[in-house]
Amino acid sequence: MGEEANNVKAIVEALLFAGSEPVKPSEIREILAVSLPQGDGTIRALIEELRDDYRKGGRSFTIAEIAGGYRLQTLPEYGDWISRLRAAPSRRKLSAPALETLAIVAYRQPITKAEIEAIRGVNIDGVLENLMDRGLVETKGRKQAIGKPHLFGTTKRFLEHFGLRTIKDLPEIEELKRAIAAEAPAGPAPPAERQGLA
Repeated sequence: MGEEANNVKAIVEALLFAGSEPVKPSEIREILAVSLPQGDGTIRALIEELRDDYRKGGRSFTIAEIAGGYRLQTLPEYGDWISRLRAAPSRRKLSAPALETLAIVAYRQPITKAEIEAIRGVNIDGVLENLMDRGLVETKGRKQAIGKPHLFGTTKRFLEHFGLRTIKDLPEIEELKRAIAAEAPAGPAPPAERQGLA
């Protein structure tokens, strides 16, 4: 196989890896924007070569044909291990209240529990405990005020989870507002605006 064909095969593999849904051969061909002999047949042949590579290499995954498209998936014999990973508390998705609380902590840190609750307008005991259990938020000392309440901030794990080098890499609030406005349907103001994040 020539260098160009190997490159196309690697691109097909990358598309399957990045796709959250099965990717149709016609979509792959369109993305490649190159003329391939035999149209979708060439894509299918490349996918078969990838499957063969994975099988010969003893890989734990393969390419499955689902709903007229293809996607990477683990082999059934690794299902128990995958279930354990998904069951781990740190791997479960964050709820909307947890994400909202985490955003407040990230942008306002160091911040007290009372300050977070004033912004959110609700008690955050359970949410804050969940974020701390996941290692995304930690205490950063105490505020020099009456009662010396704990101050909370984000952790190294938070940076890793969201792919940030430092907390300074967080998008600016104005940038977030524009992104939300561009995606949100017309209606009430975004939560950040209503709750004083602006």
